[in-house]
Amino acid sequence: MAHPVQGTQVVGRVASLLRLVGRRPEGSSLAGLVRESGLTRPTVHRLLASLAAEGLLDHDAKSGNWILGPEIFLLGSVAAARFPFEDIARPGLRRLAEETGESAFYSIRRGHETVCVLREEGSFPVRSFVLHEGVRFPLGVASAGTAIMAFLPDGEQEDILSNWEQHAGAFAAGHRQDLVRGNLERTRLHGYAVNPGLVLEGSWGMGAAVFDQLGRPVGALSLTGIEPRFRPERQELLGKLLMEEAHRMSARLPAERAARQA
Repeated sequence: MAHPVQGTQVVGRVASLLRLVGRRPEGSSLAGLVRESGLTRPTVHRLLASLAAEGLLDHDAKSGNWILGPEIFLLGSVAAARFPFEDIARPGLRRLAEETGESAFYSIRRGHETVCVLREEGSFPVRSFVLHEGVRFPLGVASAGTAIMAFLPDGEQEDILSNWEQHAGAFAAGHRQDLVRGNLERTRLHGYAVNPGLVLEGSWGMGAAVFDQLGRPVGALSLTGIEPRFRPERQELLGKLLMEEAHRMSARLPAERAARQA
C-alpha cells in the first residue's frame, strides 16, 4: 500500500488547520486546534508559526487565538471573481431577510460538507448565531446540509449514511442516523428542510437546495432564528419563500461554474 509523501502530508495538515481556524470569526486557541486536528502540539505550533510568517494566519495577542491573516483576504478577493455569489445569491438573500425578518444565508457544497459563504441579517432583534460565513457542517447536518443531501443520488446518500458516525463527527450524538433519514425523507416530500434545533437547542433553521443546470444540488439558501419564529403554522410560508428564491438562483447558476463547487 502506497503511503503519501511527506510534502503531501504537510499540505493536508496545513489545509486542515486553515479550515479549522476559518470556522470561527474569533479564531481558535492552540489547545483547540490540537484537539480538533488530532496532531501533536509541537506539530500544530510549528505549522501555525510558519503560516503566520507567510501572512496566512495572525496570532491575536489579546485573546491568544489564531485568526486568518491578510494574505487569506487577498487570495479570497482574487478567487471571488470565479464564484460570483454576490451577484447571484445576494439579491435573493436580501429579499428573504426583508420578507421574513430572519437572517438568510447561502451555503455551497464542498465534497461531503457545506460551507456558508454569504449572510444577510434580518430585522428581528433576537437572532441565532450558529451560522456565519466560513462555518462548515457535514452533509445531513443543519438545514442547508439536509436540503442538499436529500437530493443527491440514492447511492451517494447511502454511502454517507453507511459511515454516518464518522461522517457526522461531533454532530453524530444529536443527529442519529434514523433521525437524519426521517429529515431527508421529509425534505424530499416538502421540497425544503427543517432543522428543529439539532445543532443548538432553541436555534432553528430551514433550507432549500439550489441546483445547477444539470439538476445537481450544489448549494442551499437557508433561514435561521429562534424556535418561536419557526412554528409549524409559519413553516409553510417560509418554505415557499425559500423554494422560490432557490428556483430563481438555480436558473441563474451556470452548470460549468457550479460543478466546481462540488
